[in-house]
Amino acid sequence: MAAEAPSPSRSDTPAGGSRRGRRGRRRKPSRPTSDTPDNAVGGSRDGDVTVAVKPSDLRAAVRPAGRAPRSTPADPNADAGPRLRTVRETSAGGLVVSNIDGPADDRCAALIGRVDRRGRMMWSLPKGHIETGETVEQTAMREVAEETGIEGTVVASLGKIDYWFVSEGKRIHKTVHHYLMRSIGGELSDADYEVAEVAWVPLSDLPKKLTYSDERRLARAAADVLDSLTSDPELLARSEADNVRTEPNEYEKAAAARNQRRKEPVRAPRPRRRRRGPRRPAAADGTPGTASAPAQPESRRTQPESTRTQPEPTRGAHEPRHDG
Repeated sequence: MAAEAPSPSRSDTPAGGSRRGRRGRRRKPSRPTSDTPDNAVGGSRDGDVTVAVKPSDLRAAVRPAGRAPRSTPADPNADAGPRLRTVRETSAGGLVVSNIDGPADDRCAALIGRVDRRGRMMWSLPKGHIETGETVEQTAMREVAEETGIEGTVVASLGKIDYWFVSEGKRIHKTVHHYLMRSIGGELSDADYEVAEVAWVPLSDLPKKLTYSDERRLARAAADVLDSLTSDPELLARSEADNVRTEPNEYEKAAAARNQRRKEPVRAPRPRRRRRGPRRPAAADGTPGTASAPAQPESRRTQPESTRTQPEPTRGAHEPRHDG
């Protein structure tokens, strides 16, 4: 009996191989790896079924690892509160100096201290709002006397500063006119309820004592103005005479009127009225249509006049009801 021939091994199979051997084995679906996304470009094949791929999945597949998905930008006005009312305020104040005609080392200025919400002492120059019938110079003298207890006269103008802040639901733009003043009497007093402390401070220490940077610059300018005026007594006397006014100009009248309006309460925005009914359709010729009377129900039109229910007569507020 002839010996059985050994079956050829895979290494012995020629390159052409058996057609049945090649087609008999079904290809297994490749498993996705960490480097290859599940939905690759062109779709993934699960057996004989091809799964469609959405463009959004393709964008998610090629997104870098460290980048978060893009989100829709929020509406900038979505979380915004109601629009604040803008108010303009005008004030006047002064740097009142003692011993102007004496040596420079003996000159001091009166400052006021207020305690802020964090409990810190804030040193600043006295100032306040312009009132009706006042000039800015008169306002400066009045506010200095009310907040420090020191009476003074205006020597020269130091300029103005302006700034913005929010208070009581209003956005306020404030302008303050400052003046260099001569102390002529009075004593330091913190009787004003807005003032926590009052002190005489040497002019050389003002840049370190004042809290706000714009007032520190104002104090440096005041020292230069004072040196130039005291060097010529006639110039000092003429400057004091030029700053005596009793009649307000148009700017001061308008500023006082704005300051009075600041006390008005903030008005709530009026709600928009909603349209009660649908718009009337236009006619064929383009003229606005007219409102047509609503059609009556069929049962109401066919009901005989004698069988219609009459409405009950209206009784008075105190009329008793007689049901029988």
